[in-house]
Amino acid sequence: MRIRRTALVTTVLLGTALAAVPAQASGPNLRKDLVAHYDFEHPMPGDPSRERDLGRSRTPIHLVNGGAAMRVRDGSRRNVVQLRQMNGAPDDDWKAGVYADAGVPSLRAFNAARGATLSGWFKMTGVNPSPNTNTADPDDRYNAIGLSGVLTGDSDGHAVRALLEVIDVSGELRVVALGRRVDGGSSQTFAAREDWRSILPQNTWVHLTATFDYDTGAMSLYKNGEPLPGFYTRSGDPWRLDGPPEPDVTSATDPRGIKIGGSFPQDDAEANPCDCRMDDLMFLDRPITDREARRVYRITKR
Repeated sequence: MRIRRTALVTTVLLGTALAAVPAQASGPNLRKDLVAHYDFEHPMPGDPSRERDLGRSRTPIHLVNGGAAMRVRDGSRRNVVQLRQMNGAPDDDWKAGVYADAGVPSLRAFNAARGATLSGWFKMTGVNPSPNTNTADPDDRYNAIGLSGVLTGDSDGHAVRALLEVIDVSGELRVVALGRRVDGGSSQTFAAREDWRSILPQNTWVHLTATFDYDTGAMSLYKNGEPLPGFYTRSGDPWRLDGPPEPDVTSATDPRGIKIGGSFPQDDAEANPCDCRMDDLMFLDRPITDREARRVYRITKR
């Protein structure tokens, strides 16, 4: 008999498992740091084109262009979200997220934040990167594959405070954590050394995590709970950490939203679609530790 989880059961199980790590080994309880969590098993009552947030912020997201049809069965993972470029027409890509010009108040945990973590399960299901529909050249492809991100407080739907993505680094696609501390300021990228196709092989579920420490400038990537060796793409001080005041935090603005599977969740433009499936997307308001990354991987594995 298949047992369908309820939002309450999922939240309790997740919180219990996260809280089970000894405090001296894991730091603060991760349950309270979980700002947003989407498992695509919980449509909003009366509106299946939106997904409930199981995290503390209660920020629903939109399943853009595909609505409820974007929830698909995938074996033991039950419902997941399918993202993809559709027919190449303007603004028809299947993506997900939330956007507001004035900022999303429920995401205030990322306002003047000292850190962040993004994690989730990802499965490449089609041709990536997708053809670039913003150019006339039929052979042109986007230089990135969007996974998940938190937007800046001045974002047009593309610029991010924290991002997990595959992007061109010096002519080679790489899995990256990309962060920006100051709205309108420079970003820093931590890129995995391993070939992105071996990190995200076709038709295979992989758990990825990216962490961001806006006070120290440290960033990290994990695959299936284990650290991915990598390198920073910019030298100097792109986050402007040198000098007072301390600690360093992000801009004191509410993020304009969350983007999943490409940019512009408000659906007025397209960029970097992902032909892939996703599940158990989590957004935390601090960088987690190596041990916590392994724990998150284990408790979300199905």
